[in-house]
Amino acid sequence: MGNTSDKPPVRIGFVGVGMMGQCAHLKNYATLPDCDVVAIAEPRPTLCQAVASRYGVQKTYETGLQMLEQEELDGLVVSQPFDRHGQIVTPLYQHKIPIFSEKPLASSTRIAQAMLDALQDSGTWHMVGYNKRSDPATIHGKREIDRFLNSGELGKLRYVRITMPPGDWIAGGLTDQIHTDESPPDMPPDPVDVPDPQYQSFVNYYIHQLNLLRHLLGEPYRVTFADKAGVLLVAESTSGVTGVIEMSPYQTKLGWDESALVTFEHGYVKIDLPSPLVLNQPGRVKVCTPEGTFEPCLPPVHSMRQQASNFIATIRGEITPPCDATEALEDLKIADQYMQMWRSQ
Repeated sequence: MGNTSDKPPVRIGFVGVGMMGQCAHLKNYATLPDCDVVAIAEPRPTLCQAVASRYGVQKTYETGLQMLEQEELDGLVVSQPFDRHGQIVTPLYQHKIPIFSEKPLASSTRIAQAMLDALQDSGTWHMVGYNKRSDPATIHGKREIDRFLNSGELGKLRYVRITMPPGDWIAGGLTDQIHTDESPPDMPPDPVDVPDPQYQSFVNYYIHQLNLLRHLLGEPYRVTFADKAGVLLVAESTSGVTGVIEMSPYQTKLGWDESALVTFEHGYVKIDLPSPLVLNQPGRVKVCTPEGTFEPCLPPVHSMRQQASNFIATIRGEITPPCDATEALEDLKIADQYMQMWRSQ
């Protein structure tokens, strides 16, 4: 696909091309007109060569640091387990190249803070992959929410509710994954003070909703209640708006029923989000005002592809990162608040 800009393509290197590296990220970057994936770093040699061959990537390396010693890159996509980010991502900062990684930033606030300190010393920046912010439905809905906040035409913001039941998060998005019988490197997870599987599960799964709540509120918040069943998280924003996250109130085998309802005194914005790995499908938005209800037609772009476009645009200085490492640290702090409150019940 040809470059649509008079600027040269953005040169991207990939660090890790396992399941998410391939199917959530590489296949999107490889077809963006303003992007050139020039190198892959992957320690499983057969997988590395097979993926590079499929996507026409000329250079391959075992590690990201080896790749950076040889290649002139504009940005890195680092697709690694989040509980290895401290070991894998932090050394890459010294090369002063913009980095994208999946959420969460790290497996604990302590490791995330150490990463952020190293990042600030390096002078580069790190975009964290909260792909729900890049869904066309969220983009349109957030624009409408901000417009109502500024105009006051629907009155005050009163309430934000996010519902997150488990379902089919893949939606056929892994059908083209390349598999080999190679095992990933035997790397222990980043050290934490006390290993906590429940915390790791919570931040792996629900960190998206913690982040989305702040995004829709447009301001920080704190946790005020956690029910014993682990279904309900209640929060209060800086200005006193109530927020609620419903975690697994039910489960489906087919489909994906995630939604966000943002209510004002005289209307609301409702965002329905699709499966995270669905292709060519945005979410849906409904805007209700005293004049009626409006549901816009959105472009057939899935969130992971738009997220890749956003990283390229951020590297070019056209936009700011939808979520950077500094804000991603706040999500882990909120997770700490919730887990402490939940355990105290």
